[in-house]
Amino acid sequence: MERLNAADREINEPVRRISYPTYFFLGTTIILALLLGINRINGTRTKKYDTSTVLSKIVHIQELATVKYSYSGVIGFKDNFKILNISVPLTDKYFLLKYNGYLKAGVDFSRVKVNINGENVHVSMPRAQIFDVVIDENSVKVYNESENAFNPIKISDYNKALIGEKETMRQDAIRQGVLNDANSQAELAVKSLLQEMGFKNIHITLEVVIPELH
Repeated sequence: MERLNAADREINEPVRRISYPTYFFLGTTIILALLLGINRINGTRTKKYDTSTVLSKIVHIQELATVKYSYSGVIGFKDNFKILNISVPLTDKYFLLKYNGYLKAGVDFSRVKVNINGENVHVSMPRAQIFDVVIDENSVKVYNESENAFNPIKISDYNKALIGEKETMRQDAIRQGVLNDANSQAELAVKSLLQEMGFKNIHITLEVVIPELH
């Protein structure tokens, strides 16, 4: 029995013996595998973005952050000749215009400033402005148009009426809070984008506008 055990030890001993270089190799392999695995996991959990990448993504959602008001209205136009600010009889001209149009307001994302610190991001945005005031010329219809040989209606009269109506649309939208709506829409869109990109702490501010002194 003892000789059998000794023989077994003599046969099996070379198989069980592991040199120090082998230990080192195996240990190093395990450590590298762990490190690579950790890095791979971290890489899938968080992505690092630089300022230019974030700015580019913000600019691409410009249209999503735009507020659009649709309008349908009637313009009344009346004019006549005046001499020394006194209306001249039989020179009245008038018409009504019915139209459809829209107004767009939003934040100019090309002027956004971004500061990134790890998972923290600060975005400074300009305040909203009105981008477009549009009256669809194909929708314009003329009603109750005067026919006065002494003061005929001209194309410039229609243009004057439409230009004045655009300014009315602009002021009306501002009174209804379109700029506040556009600011809120822009903040919501940017915050949602940054959350999807993995930022944890998001701080958004609107630039302070200093009134001009006249």
